[in-house]
Parts: sequence; structure tokens; C-alpha cells
Amino acid sequence: MTSPLAARIHLLVTFVLVTCAAVGGACIGLLFGGRAAALVTAGAAGLGAGIGSFLARRQVLGFFRPETAQADRYAEGIADAVLMSIATYQAAVFPLTHDGVSEEERDARRTVAYRAAAYDGLPLAVRVSAAEALEAVDQGRDADRAHAAMKALSLTVYEHRGGH
Repeated sequence: MTSPLAARIHLLVTFVLVTCAAVGGACIGLLFGGRAAALVTAGAAGLGAGIGSFLARRQVLGFFRPETAQADRYAEGIADAVLMSIATYQAAVFPLTHDGVSEEERDARRTVAYRAAAYDGLPLAVRVSAAEALEAVDQGRDADRAHAAMKALSLTVYEHRGGH
């Protein structure tokens, strides 16, 4: 949801940028080529500034979003971190080589994965899916089951992302 104040601020900034670009283009064109060049460079500079401002509109208005939208993006980032920490734990439990990961490293990755999955800011769906993935990886016997649980977790994290 975009506030009217944010839209007005962006419109005002766009107006100032386009005006300054057109005046600057006119001055440069007048300096180097006369009146005709001044008109062309003023139009081109103003048009370029207007297009650039239009393309940046989404980012500018996103800056003025309420705190809840920023909290949602933070939860999305934490969900991604949970996915990555459990994936590294899975890689330690099912290494590509027989002696690829030491017991200490496996325990450290397990600790990080459990701590990340226990974060209170995670959405419930991600937390439940992470618990299922951790259970499948902890058993350490069936790589296919762990892979399926990780796939379900990654889909849950993807579905949690708002508007992506």
C-alpha cells in the first residue's frame, strides 16, 4: 500500500529532476550548438530524467512502506537463512565423500540449523516445514526422504515470499 504522501513526494522530486535536467540540457545545447541544439538537448535530458524517475518509482515508493512490510521482508530473509542452514546440515549428514565432513563440523551445522529454525519471527508454515526437514535429516538413513523434505521446505519458503 502506497501512502499519498510518498506518491506526492516522488512526484515533486520527479518534477524538480526533469526541470533541472531540461534546463541543464538547454544550457549545454545553447553553449555548443545554438538554439536548435538547445531545444533538442533540453528535450532529451528532460525525457531521460523522466524515464529514469518512472523506472525508479517502485523502489522510491517501497522506501516509504510501513514497518509491517519491512518486517515481512525480514521474515523472508530469516526463512531463506533457515533454508540455507538446513541445507548445509543436510550436506554434512550426506557428504559426497565418505570422510568429507568431521563429526564436529556436522554437530556445528546441526546446532546452527536448529537455532535458525527456532527463531520466533518465522512464519508457522516455514517453522513446521523446517522441523520436518530437520527430522528427516537427523535420522540420516534415507537421503531421498531428506531430499523430499528439503524440497518441501524450499517450496514453503518460496510460497511465503510476498508478491514474488
